[in-house]
Amino acid sequence: MKIFFKLNHPAHYHLFKNIIKKLKSNGNSVIIAIKNKDILRELLDINNIQYINIVQPQTRKAKNKFSVIKANALEIFQQDLNLYKILRKESPDILMGTDIAIAHTGWLLGIPSYIFNEDDISVNKLFCYFTYPFAKYIVAPGVCDVGRFINKKIAYNGYQKLAYLHPNHFVPDINIVKKYVDPDEKFYLLRLVNFTAGHDIEGNHGGITSEIMDKIIKLLSENGRVFITSEGELDSKYQDYMLKINPTDIHHILSFAELFISDSQSMTVEAAMLGTPSIRFNSFAGKISVLNEIETRYELSIGISNQYPQKLLETIQELLNNKNLRKEISERREFMLSEKIDVTEFTLNLIKNRRGV
Repeated sequence: MKIFFKLNHPAHYHLFKNIIKKLKSNGNSVIIAIKNKDILRELLDINNIQYINIVQPQTRKAKNKFSVIKANALEIFQQDLNLYKILRKESPDILMGTDIAIAHTGWLLGIPSYIFNEDDISVNKLFCYFTYPFAKYIVAPGVCDVGRFINKKIAYNGYQKLAYLHPNHFVPDINIVKKYVDPDEKFYLLRLVNFTAGHDIEGNHGGITSEIMDKIIKLLSENGRVFITSEGELDSKYQDYMLKINPTDIHHILSFAELFISDSQSMTVEAAMLGTPSIRFNSFAGKISVLNEIETRYELSIGISNQYPQKLLETIQELLNNKNLRKEISERREFMLSEKIDVTEFTLNLIKNRRGV
């Protein structure tokens, strides 16, 4: 079988990496195309994975609606055109990814597309309404709302991050952490993102500002070392805190952090899957079903709206004061894992059965 994967983000590489590896080992042909974003290309190069670079992301410096729509429209047009040419030449059996272009081109060429998503349709409107009408199937956690496209949904009882952070596929290695951090020293990890993606189309979303970050750093520094990883460039005053590592090591670092604080949805879910205490501070708090379940049913993370910076600081202090925090989160993680599936195995079975082909 020939399977075509389209990756747009480092998290998408992690989502499919084990699936791709097993498909290849079973004699299947795999083609990978990417839109170069953040460290995606670097991850593939480090792991000696061949890929086709479809398009460079459009610059989105402004956070207004026009800028986001313009950048996304240009990318969609470029990707559709380039991908159409590639797919006509390669003629894969199925298309898999988290991408608008494979839905469009798959529909035009009659190739079934499996669109993976775990954002509710109300949160990621631009992506969903441009993608779902053309997709053959929408592969999403059962808790995720796909709106009126429910007839296309293939639901599973899990989260995308369990495709690579499930204990069947990932075991934290303290020896990797030792390359960067003294294992006897407590450390905390901050993650900052740019709010200019398609699901930020309204232009009024936000998270951790420099002012808030300064207060977080001051609070955490009294208890251990602080590291920062950022999607964009930061002020030079934060250079001493920047985490400079091999990008393939990030999940080992995240596993052993005392506390993870971020305005990123993706890495917050990753922290929860690993049993690392975490706080998410942004304007999406309370609005995403997957994270709501993680925060309420499993109590693996805490979501705080960016309207309440003082609550954030108070919550950080509460967690720092809880000497049993790690043990409590570990027990909650075990409960979560007992109810969720190995998403890699689920996806491999999905491909094997070739539903809809």
